[in-house]
Amino acid sequence: MAQKWKAEFTSQGWSSREGEMASPAVALLSPCRFSFLPTPRRIGFAVATGSRLRRCSMSQAPSDSAAASAAASASASASAAEDVMVQYVVLRRDLIDAWPLGSVVTQGCHASVAAIWSHRDDPITLQYCSPDNLDSMHKVTLEVKGEAQILNLAEKLKAGDIAHKLWIEQPENIPSCLATKPYPKSVISSYFKKLKLCK
Repeated sequence: MAQKWKAEFTSQGWSSREGEMASPAVALLSPCRFSFLPTPRRIGFAVATGSRLRRCSMSQAPSDSAAASAAASASASASAAEDVMVQYVVLRRDLIDAWPLGSVVTQGCHASVAAIWSHRDDPITLQYCSPDNLDSMHKVTLEVKGEAQILNLAEKLKAGDIAHKLWIEQPENIPSCLATKPYPKSVISSYFKKLKLCK
């Protein structure tokens, strides 16, 4: 076999003396004997056989079950990302245009805190306010035209059994803002799909 290796080496210019037996150490360490071909998921090498290279693998491709498991995991992660816990806050555009900005923001804060505190024992609210989620809350702030629209929205949420707080500013007795308790987005988003983002 060493004679054959020496013939391969000489045909590629590794030696000028044909027929000389190559030592096993030279044959094994020669760069034309092995060339490493790294790939992302396997380690392979090519072995010289005559004038051709035959690729050998030291690991097998991932099984179908492993690929299916990875796909299922990715799908679950995507679903979790889409169904985040969210609180909706709805302001009145007529008040935004008429009141100082700070006053309108205050109305939203009142409604948001009141909705969460009123449902502080709710499992989703507890999860929304948990230490792990406290710095990554999701809120969506929308707007309606005026008082009639915010009252209609409150009735719609009540009919759908969606827990919320309609903030009534006192002493003026003005329904100024509405906020829901936290919900998975998939449960609650349909009630607000026709409303505009507050800008």
